[in-house]
Amino acid sequence: MRFLSLYLFVMKKNKTYIFILLLGILSCGLVSCKDSFLEIPPQDRLTDGTYYSTSDEVLMGTAPLYNVVWFDYNDKCSFALGDARGGNMISNSWQSYYQFSASATSSEVGSAWQSFYNIVAQSNMVIYNINNRTSTAVPEAMKRHAIAEARYMRGLAYAYLVRNWGAVPIIDNNIKQMSDTSIARNTVETVWEFIIRDFSYAARNLPNASVQKGRLNKYAAEGMLAKMFLTRAGVGVTGGKRRQADLDSAKYYAGDVIKNGPYKLMDNYADLFLMKNNNNVESMFALQWVYNGAWGTQNTFQAYMAYDPKVTGTWDGWGSAHGASADYLKAIDPQDSLRRKATFMLLGDKYPEILQKEGGLVYTINNISNVKKYVIGTAADNDGKVDGMRTEIYTYMMRLAEVYLIYAEAILGDNASTTDAEALKYFNMVRTRAKMPSLSFLTFDDIFKEKRIELAMEGNYWYELVRLYYFNPTKAKSIINGQDKGAYSVAVVPSTNPRVFKFTYSPAYYPVTDTSFWLPYPEAELAKAPNLRKPPVPYVFN
Repeated sequence: MRFLSLYLFVMKKNKTYIFILLLGILSCGLVSCKDSFLEIPPQDRLTDGTYYSTSDEVLMGTAPLYNVVWFDYNDKCSFALGDARGGNMISNSWQSYYQFSASATSSEVGSAWQSFYNIVAQSNMVIYNINNRTSTAVPEAMKRHAIAEARYMRGLAYAYLVRNWGAVPIIDNNIKQMSDTSIARNTVETVWEFIIRDFSYAARNLPNASVQKGRLNKYAAEGMLAKMFLTRAGVGVTGGKRRQADLDSAKYYAGDVIKNGPYKLMDNYADLFLMKNNNNVESMFALQWVYNGAWGTQNTFQAYMAYDPKVTGTWDGWGSAHGASADYLKAIDPQDSLRRKATFMLLGDKYPEILQKEGGLVYTINNISNVKKYVIGTAADNDGKVDGMRTEIYTYMMRLAEVYLIYAEAILGDNASTTDAEALKYFNMVRTRAKMPSLSFLTFDDIFKEKRIELAMEGNYWYELVRLYYFNPTKAKSIINGQDKGAYSVAVVPSTNPRVFKFTYSPAYYPVTDTSFWLPYPEAELAKAPNLRKPPVPYVFN
């Protein structure tokens, strides 16, 4: 299978050097285990046999799991699948995703599949190396720590795979499975069990406090475990009622993060998306980018989403046709201007942090609402750490605000509403940070919408729709079918302060079916692994 082609090549070489070759490919000049684990190491550290001879070398071996293996996902797939497909974003480049017409040869279908399976394969190789290529001088706790990092990454990759394609093959041993082109898909239920087991291992074996800033810890694993339990609660159920045991687990792990973890909300929502605030107090897991490393170690998001090269100060800035969907603009409360402005630009918005030498950026476009989130400006605005297709702003994979909303929903469960004090406390903390009024009771729709607005353009909303589809497919499809993804224009009503916007819409709707809800398997994979066409089988756990 193509996603294992790298390993097919490597296995033809002397097996004594498998781990050295792969680690060299993974490292790409990324890592050091001193102040930062993403600095460039001397090449002579990649030595035979004794590479994992110390704890520092073990940590160096897992560092690439925090950026380069995620590059293809972050480059385009995060927003094409998470936000365009979810209905938050319109674009002339990713129309097929929100129109549900992506084919087996569509670019992001293939690159997303390959990206996630690359993460799986690299994580598997880390686990193999730790178990088989590590000095006895390395403490067992450090070995478990490294395996826990790899299993976290592998579990997250499978969570993306199963929520985009449904049944997918579970690859847990590269050496045994990499050349098996007859490998079968595994059932959605057993893929989810595999995911839960990986995150459970990570939660048990990661330390309470990160060993280096930006590294995973126990609470980062528990936060993601809460999210996975909340999602799995709806898998395979009938009658629209989720499994209470999974809801209880989601509540338990989210509650532990909230009550005992080291995180807190940032005071200002917009500050979350400034490069100077990488690895802030709210960030639980973020991809760790460096702007001047080898290709694949940088964040390219701004290149595609900044609406004009003047915003980036370089030769990229290709996002003039990418912006908020009409549906997002209709969904967000006009009072919710802090989060909207930090996510999408609207006529007259000023951003003093961009083009600082010119007094700030004033947005003057009236026929779209271009993307702001993760668009950070020029090198002069960011201590020189911006270049063509290169920034160093980290990509959130989970932050505390999401855990607050998971906790509130896990408490609500399948009840019509709740006035539970804990649920209201943490839900309203997210809203009051955005200067929005508190609610006195909560429904599922309240929490579902809050997640959409809070996490827009963070690659999340499609996966919320999948989560809903698991236990209420009729409602999920109804939401999607009602999303306006047409053109619009915007004007400011004269003499209004704060500004009142008037929108003129040309509605367009793109229905989804039970078949088009899932991405097609990439054509190249189907050609090499024909068993992908066969019914899925349960994964056999050892």
